Amino acid sequence: QVEVVESGGGLVQAGGSLRLSCTTSGGHFEDFNMGWFRQPPGKDREGVACIRWNGDTTYYADSAKGRFTVARDNAKKIVTLQMDNLKPEDTARYFCAATPFDYCRRSYSPQDQTMDYWGKGTQVTVSS
Repeated sequence: QVEVVESGGGLVQAGGSLRLSCTTSGGHFEDFNMGWFRQPPGKDREGVACIRWNGDTTYYADSAKGRFTVARDNAKKIVTLQMDNLKPEDTARYFCAATPFDYCRRSYSPQDQTMDYWGKGTQVTVSS
């Protein structure tokens, strides 16, 4: 049984920063391709960023490019999402997800949510 746990959400003013963290247990973290997703109030969940198992490939949704950075440390079994210059429209519940299968390799689609293990999410609220 693989468990995914996010942390680091909170309330921040527009222009501020937050760093989300995600860890897994019950599986081999270094084998997982990881994704960050978010679900704004009243909207569908969408992909934000992804990172391959060895960290050599990352992709970002257009909304995240230039402001968000995804990274991982396999030794510490953690993946992070650094979010800078936050905007009110970034307000959402942010989810981390993992899959041992092919993902985030040659291309990325924010609509692709075929992940195997999901966390419960962490709330990010950006005030104007």
